[in-house]
Amino acid sequence: MKIIILGAGQVGATLAANLASEDNDITVVDLDDALLRELQDKLDIQTIQGNGAHPDILERAGGNDADMLIAVTNQDETNMVACQIASTLFKTPTKIGRVRSNSYIRRPEIFHDHALPIDVRISPEKEVTKHIKRLIQYPGALQVMEFADGKLQLVVVRAETGGPLIGQPISFLKEHMPTIKTRIVAIYRHGQSIQPDGDTRIQVDDEVFFLTAKKDVMGMMSELRRLDNPYRRIIIAGGGNIGERLAQTLEHDYQVKIIERDLGRCRYLSENLDNTIVLRGDAAKQELLAEENIESTDVFCALTNNDEANIMSSMLAKRMGVRTVMTIINNPAYIDIVQDGMIDIVISPQHMTISTLLSFIRRGDVVNVHSLRKGAAEALEAIAHGDYRSSKVVGRKVSNISLPDSATIAAIVREEEVIIATGEQMIQAEDHVIIFVSNKKQIPVVEQLFQVGLTFF
Repeated sequence: MKIIILGAGQVGATLAANLASEDNDITVVDLDDALLRELQDKLDIQTIQGNGAHPDILERAGGNDADMLIAVTNQDETNMVACQIASTLFKTPTKIGRVRSNSYIRRPEIFHDHALPIDVRISPEKEVTKHIKRLIQYPGALQVMEFADGKLQLVVVRAETGGPLIGQPISFLKEHMPTIKTRIVAIYRHGQSIQPDGDTRIQVDDEVFFLTAKKDVMGMMSELRRLDNPYRRIIIAGGGNIGERLAQTLEHDYQVKIIERDLGRCRYLSENLDNTIVLRGDAAKQELLAEENIESTDVFCALTNNDEANIMSSMLAKRMGVRTVMTIINNPAYIDIVQDGMIDIVISPQHMTISTLLSFIRRGDVVNVHSLRKGAAEALEAIAHGDYRSSKVVGRKVSNISLPDSATIAAIVREEEVIIATGEQMIQAEDHVIIFVSNKKQIPVVEQLFQVGLTFF
């Protein structure tokens, strides 16, 4: 696939690295020559220096025969104009644009073929808000990802002393909780992947990935750790787009406070939020956190645009007694430093944006992708099409499908029915199949399995 990526920032660079190793023809466009040189030193890609919204630059980048344009610069206007140019001049089949401003997001009617022809709009703020909301709904979870319109959830939990499954073989789960449909798809122990089977025993501090129906998430979590009390009191540090969106999402079900430094922004938030208390101040000030009873707060979310401010305020809040700290960090180097420290959950907007993008890039009818373990692993939702002759999966038992070693078919959603996959389960046409792949290098093999042969047409 020939793909043009506009923007060599962290999202563009990470996306280029993800795709360059998968037999794609990648060209990255950016104004910053230093960023482009750094990318070329690491990856086998082409680079063009210039403004990606200019027709001549897009033409030089290969716009005439590109299969896809992904515009992820830091400027919404550049991304939107580039998609317009690609559509009008080059008839690019797929145009993906990152649009962050709420002013645009609130007006979806402007995004169509006769106005701004963006096929897929990516909003990091929207994805981060959904992610944090799911984490707040399931106290103790490290990650919560949805498949099949929410019917299935992939949850990551760190195993703790007190969980009934600790020290037991996984097969014990069927005897202990026979009514729960679940599948443990992966275990990471000391950073190393373990392919689990019925005899695998869960140990304390294992990072356990399990897939189950939404209604069974809490029951399954209770097998791996003591359940935490539900969250009620939330403090959000930073009243930007993400902070505002999160407060709007939570304020009718939780007690929410926002701490924001800018007076004008505080006024805006107080006028546009219904039940959220807006405080003007610095979230890294010990006196302010003490005044707001941080020790009795359930969740502290650091959501400013400044990584250093987020880290410092989070560490202070944790030291002062908040139950759980969730922190946005953009710099990958910082993520590695704080991952095992005082911050409970680190959130990377870049990784969420890339997960959303991958669902439109993967071959075969892949409708959902979650990038895991810093991109080393993926969980995919693919729709099976065709029949026994034209498909490599339809009409076959799971045990007879030629999956790579690192891939596991974990579940199937057939209309409204959730099926935890076993070796004897038969794949039918139009099934939504959930696959966990612990080694990203084997993703192309999985994609090929879900591509329909010519006999289907």
